[in-house]
Amino acid sequence: MATAHSEVFGRLEWARRVWCLGAIHADLARLTGVHDALAARLRPGDRLVYLGNMIGHGPAAVDTIDELLAFRRHFLALPGMEPWDIVHLRGAQEEMWTKLAQLQFAPNPREVLAWMIGQGVGATIRSYGIDPDSGFGHCRDGVLAITRWTARLMQAVHDRPGHDEILSGLRRYATTGPAGLLFVNAGLDTGRPLSEQRDTFWWGSGTGFPAEGPAYGDFRLIVRGFDRAGGGPRLGPHRATVDGGCGFGGKLVAACFEPDGTVADWLEI
Repeated sequence: MATAHSEVFGRLEWARRVWCLGAIHADLARLTGVHDALAARLRPGDRLVYLGNMIGHGPAAVDTIDELLAFRRHFLALPGMEPWDIVHLRGAQEEMWTKLAQLQFAPNPREVLAWMIGQGVGATIRSYGIDPDSGFGHCRDGVLAITRWTARLMQAVHDRPGHDEILSGLRRYATTGPAGLLFVNAGLDTGRPLSEQRDTFWWGSGTGFPAEGPAYGDFRLIVRGFDRAGGGPRLGPHRATVDGGCGFGGKLVAACFEPDGTVADWLEI
């Protein structure tokens, strides 16, 4: 049985309320604004979930992770809070960053790198002080050259205190338990159990995520943090989207849910 310490998912036990933040996409100003507002709203028994896509597209990935770490320290300093009461989910941006470290194993690394850069990873590479276009020359020079380049990227992460902790501690999803709330990045395939979703959590099922869609298992509410179609925040009887388009000119959304799925508070900054 998975526990609160599961390496696969976050289990938010004894939650009185759960705050969740939608996709940030390295928009530091909006993140700090939400954190400032959230600090005054937290109560004993609250839990906190970042719904993935914390980095990517925006130019401030390094500073964004530093801000996540700073607020984590603030959160854990509150009475009764434990490390597993705050969860960072894996989104498509974090998944691509993980795969970037394995670029030397790709059969067509140049094409893979070009695709990742086009999807927003280039901004994250640049934030760590490395020119993303420099990778193309290494792709031309072969496996060893690519390995040196990706090692340089990972060393840049390692050189920033706490960044390894955030990026290596990502969870696939989070839940408050049976008949509770389920938190995901972009979607899920309602025809499969959680153990078989694989990368559907961050790439979506391809069938959309209608607010009026049916329940999933015995979960009261599914909450996702990124809508690739840019449809904006939506709340239905069994599904909620808390993506305000942050990183693409829109707002960062933070929603607070009661254990029964009722909205207790809502922020858009």
